[in-house]
Amino acid sequence: MKDSSKIGGDEEFDQRNKKFVNSMNKNKSLLKKSKDWIDNVFDYEYVYHFRWLGRPIIQFPQDMIALQELIWNTKPDFIIESGIARGGSLIFHASILELLNHGKVIGIDIDIRKHNRKEIENHPLFKRIKLIEGSSIDDSVINQIKKIIKNKKKIMVLLDSHHTEQHVLEELKKYSSFVKSGSYIIVFDTVIEDLKKHHSTNRPWGHGNNPRTAISKFLKNNKRFKIDKEIHKKLLITSCPDGYLKCIKN
Repeated sequence: MKDSSKIGGDEEFDQRNKKFVNSMNKNKSLLKKSKDWIDNVFDYEYVYHFRWLGRPIIQFPQDMIALQELIWNTKPDFIIESGIARGGSLIFHASILELLNHGKVIGIDIDIRKHNRKEIENHPLFKRIKLIEGSSIDDSVINQIKKIIKNKKKIMVLLDSHHTEQHVLEELKKYSSFVKSGSYIIVFDTVIEDLKKHHSTNRPWGHGNNPRTAISKFLKNNKRFKIDKEIHKKLLITSCPDGYLKCIKN
């Protein structure tokens, strides 16, 4: 491994990285290996193997790195997250906001189970978290969120609840209005479209009906957002291919 400390300033360092990222994405063998790796680790529930500050996070570590970069750069007033599960991602996002000494997380889930709620509410970072139980697309939930984020301009949205095209598309339509230029909507599990079919057995989603197909339909009618391809290009391993949506105009 070359000693990158001998490279000049940050600009030179970033330009060098960009060059290697572009070269990496021309390596068809590497791209195939990355895709095959993702397909195979899902057989072993890979994303369930990690915790953040004590709570299971159920995410690829690579996406966690990308998310902390975005949070650090955009410094959101609120992060809205649909899909809580065991609360690890809520704690993760709250921890970055704690380092920034700014912002809070709103977590939404149709069923916040008693033992998960207890662990989340007892966590030291709960001071930066607001929980809402209900469907992410119900008007009552949307109205609660509007009251909480009133007069706040920097909003980031993370969609990781029900993965059918219909549900995610409805989420995108309803939550996109909260996001202004420079911030992001991140749609998780777009990788479903690329996985082998057996990974979606007994699920209401699968090939042709998932978050990625929802994004395609959303972007046809909403020109305020574009896919930030650079994030996927440098990660290679992600549950969100084409799922990092950057708002480019208010």
